Amino acid sequence: MILDILNEAPFSKDKIQKATSLTTMLLELTEFHRNNCPEYKNILDGLDYRSDVVSHYRDLPFLPVSLFKEFELRSIPKEDVFKTMTSSGTSGQAVSKIFLDRETAGNQQKALVKIVTSFLGGSRLPMLIIDSPSVIKDRLNFSARGAGILGFMIFGADKTYALNDDMTLNIDGIVNFLDKHAGKKIMLFGFTFMVWQHFYKELVKSKTQFDLSKGVLIHGGGWKKLVSEAVSSQIFTQALTDVCGLKEVHDYYGMVEQTGSIYMECDQGYLHASNFSDIIVRRPSDFSECDFGEVGIVQVLSPLASSYPGHSLLTEDEGVVIGEDDCRCGRQGKYFKINGRLKDAELRGCSDTYATNF
Repeated sequence: MILDILNEAPFSKDKIQKATSLTTMLLELTEFHRNNCPEYKNILDGLDYRSDVVSHYRDLPFLPVSLFKEFELRSIPKEDVFKTMTSSGTSGQAVSKIFLDRETAGNQQKALVKIVTSFLGGSRLPMLIIDSPSVIKDRLNFSARGAGILGFMIFGADKTYALNDDMTLNIDGIVNFLDKHAGKKIMLFGFTFMVWQHFYKELVKSKTQFDLSKGVLIHGGGWKKLVSEAVSSQIFTQALTDVCGLKEVHDYYGMVEQTGSIYMECDQGYLHASNFSDIIVRRPSDFSECDFGEVGIVQVLSPLASSYPGHSLLTEDEGVVIGEDDCRCGRQGKYFKINGRLKDAELRGCSDTYATNF
């Protein structure tokens, strides 16, 4: 079934169709991980989990995402590990380790391509990366930031880094890139704080002017640092419009524990769950499902986590589901907002972590 949904348009299923396919796949994955990951089996046994009483994926057990920092959880033999992903973590913090085999890595990449091209179109665009080249040096053990950049590089036809390794603006590189692709649509990618601190602020400070009116920016990775500076999503976009003419800006929500299953922001300002994933917002008092418009703890689900038991995870984020199947952008599925980290949760967004370490 995973191969079937990967051939579909990513926002094509309504809630009934999606519930049917996701429930089947997630039930099968739960049993697979139970049979192949001893630690996961112990957890399910401790919960007295029974698959025969589950009729909807909302009733499946979930793991706290922090568990991946404490245990090496995998459902494949060690020799089948193709790639190890690590989450962001400030100095001294434990990081999550996510073990991928080739099939899982391939499926996650296919899902990412489906989701992103539904926003950008099918053509690969000249790509300006708002980061430095040093971030992807180790291709076997990726940080969340490096993995994000490498994942999005597949959409670029010609890549240029906008920052030098010391985080100063690569002005000559940017000028040459824009001259080479004058009049063309271009893609920009970066993590939220990096874009703000090392691109936008430096453009303002140096009074450098670039015409990025043909650009589409995709950014994500944490808002906590910007919230402390009173920078909202609207202020962020307007500031970039004012300084370089950039108007089309899409935030995204995602995590290394479910790579590929990202949630992109539509032109109405909402994040969207695709056919390849879903979110449930739960009340902190009893973990019951919140109503639309009610703030709670975000749970994320994905059938693409087949090499490790990361298919149903309770995050450390607070969010709210706005609605389902009726967003004015026309996409099916739930649409929602992320309010930020839960109080006292670790600082771990890609951008936020960088800001803390820098």
